[in-house]
Amino acid sequence: MSAKQLLVTMVATGLFMATSSAEAFDVLRTEVGISPTPAGAMVPDAVGCQFGLLSRPLLLTEAIERALCGNPKTREAWADVKIQAAGLGVARSAYLPTISGNGQVMRDNAVTDVTGHPTLSSATLATINTESVSLNWTLYDFGARAAAVRNASALLAAARSTENATLQSLFVAVAKDYYAAQAAAGALAVALDIERMAGDSAKAASARVDRGIAPISDALQAQTAYTQAVLSRNKAQGTWQAAAGTLASDMDLLPDVPVVLPVVTDGVQPDAAFTQSVGELIEDARRDHPTVLAALAQADAAAAKVDQTRAQGLPNLSLVSKYSRDNQPASLGLGIPEYPASGHEWYVGVQVTIPFFEGFNRTYQVRQTQAQLEQQQDALDDARQQVGLEVWNSYQAVQTSTDSVKDSATLLDIAQRSFVAAQHRYQAGVGNILELLNAQTALANAQQQRVQALADWRAARLRLAGSLGRLDTADMR
Repeated sequence: MSAKQLLVTMVATGLFMATSSAEAFDVLRTEVGISPTPAGAMVPDAVGCQFGLLSRPLLLTEAIERALCGNPKTREAWADVKIQAAGLGVARSAYLPTISGNGQVMRDNAVTDVTGHPTLSSATLATINTESVSLNWTLYDFGARAAAVRNASALLAAARSTENATLQSLFVAVAKDYYAAQAAAGALAVALDIERMAGDSAKAASARVDRGIAPISDALQAQTAYTQAVLSRNKAQGTWQAAAGTLASDMDLLPDVPVVLPVVTDGVQPDAAFTQSVGELIEDARRDHPTVLAALAQADAAAAKVDQTRAQGLPNLSLVSKYSRDNQPASLGLGIPEYPASGHEWYVGVQVTIPFFEGFNRTYQVRQTQAQLEQQQDALDDARQQVGLEVWNSYQAVQTSTDSVKDSATLLDIAQRSFVAAQHRYQAGVGNILELLNAQTALANAQQQRVQALADWRAARLRLAGSLGRLDTADMR
């Protein structure tokens, strides 16, 4: 093979290794288990993250899937997993040899004039080719590479746990916004119903005043109640629009996208899904919650970084080898013409690198990594404490909301019967307007509390599952 052909071959090989092969293959198997979607195991198929128009009505399942697939927070966590997986590949690659090639083509025009002795002068015009291939393979480094792999593996585990925690957190946030929007839609429906009832009461009061069997104050009080109902309906309309816009934004849509939700009371039945004691739930979360696992992995990574930093200050043993060749013209001495020639060189051996003194740099690097380890251990303790508190608060919220659902049902039943009785009494002429308006207000409050209690119960239930780190696709239904 000519020098030109060898040079072309080296360049082509280098370009191939640096581009296509590096992008097409995961030779060191670091990307195994990475989800093809930002939604992780909750939406494991890339087709599941392809959506059309919003369903009418929009179910919680679709809202959460859209959010998990399109929200910037989940995409960022997903990208971080891929970053750390590539970092693990970098750490593993240190166990392999590095092989590099070097090629050089130059035009040499050398002229030497010896004053007074022209016979000793010389002139050379030649094209010189130089090619070389070198190898370097670290054989032993006192555990520096092993510690680097442990560090990278722990960082990848931390990224995976952080991704899971992000998915769980967003799941809960979207569910909360979904139920808040449902509650707002229910409150708007209640406000419209109250507005209708207030209008009917105002008409009845006006009719009694026209017949002379009720004072004008009855009609005025009824008109006041009707106007208040109109104002409440306007406020409920604004609250609904804001809640729907927030939900649309969670799904990576514009806030003005029309959203239609099912009635909040459909399919809602309190149950005893969590039968463990709160103490057991807290212990489970402190051990298995993704946030805790992420903090634990970060602490493991920091410990490995301490070992890696120490080992990098120790000697290392490498295998080195190089082969080179050139066509440098040769001359036997001064005044003798140069003649075409070729040469080559090859060597193989071992190289020991001993860092005798680094200006105390290594000492302070070790101290820095030790302090970072302490920081990560404190972060782990804080994560366990925060997770335990969140489980406690979520558990109490579930207990409270479960009781509220039962109590609100009783309250609504009584308020409905009270309003019907007051309405009949007023129409029969044996009741007064204050009795009717009080019953009407009590019914409005009972209906709103019922809607809110149902929405709060479902949100609290998912919040508890999220605080335990147990949310999955079954919780979307």
